[in-house]
Amino acid sequence: MIRRYWNINLEEMLEAGVHFGHAIKKWNPKMAPYISAKRKGIHITNLIRTARFLSEACDLVFDAASSGKKFLIVGTKKKAADSVARAAIRARCHYVNKKWLGGILTNWSTTEMRLQKFRDLRIDQKTGKLNHLPKRDVARLKRQLSHLQKYLGGIKYMTGLPDIVIIVDQQEEYTALRECITLGIPTICLIDTNCDPDLTDISIPANDDARASIRFILNKLVFAICEGRSRYIRNP
Repeated sequence: MIRRYWNINLEEMLEAGVHFGHAIKKWNPKMAPYISAKRKGIHITNLIRTARFLSEACDLVFDAASSGKKFLIVGTKKKAADSVARAAIRARCHYVNKKWLGGILTNWSTTEMRLQKFRDLRIDQKTGKLNHLPKRDVARLKRQLSHLQKYLGGIKYMTGLPDIVIIVDQQEEYTALRECITLGIPTICLIDTNCDPDLTDISIPANDDARASIRFILNKLVFAICEGRSRYIRNP
């Protein structure tokens, strides 16, 4: 894997609050190598290491995108949901930014059936087919469509398991992470000072609670994915 320059600026990371960790009493001792100091009862993440691992993650997703690999971005808590959706849409990635429905990956055959039902209902709604049904059936199907849009809308075009999964909050998305581990799907994960870096393939030590921090990390990864995709389009 060739190392590239991704313009990861330490001052910008400071402004985004990437360095702020959790309260000292909530830390995971495995995060010790990624912590540089303690301040006012919280741990401070070593931004030099953050920049290094973020750069490695950017190299990885660039190479993957340039060879046509598929990505899934997962972040369901409120502070991450909007950033996840915007980043994924910009990079043409699949995403889950609401509740993770257990088995989305490990029970893929069921997920495929749900997605097909979702697509069929969308077509029926657009073509007006639902208007010819009894009102009670229409109401039921519209509720079902709304539910599917909320939880599966970000993966409605996913036709198979992703090649790489990007996870915003390791603890919040633990079920998704375990499914990736079970299936051997490589993961890139933002890890705060209360996380376990051993559970993911590439760990990016960063504040996973601040919107600005999440946006900063995702923007760098998405830029690398877009750059890789442009290479793939030019040289398929």
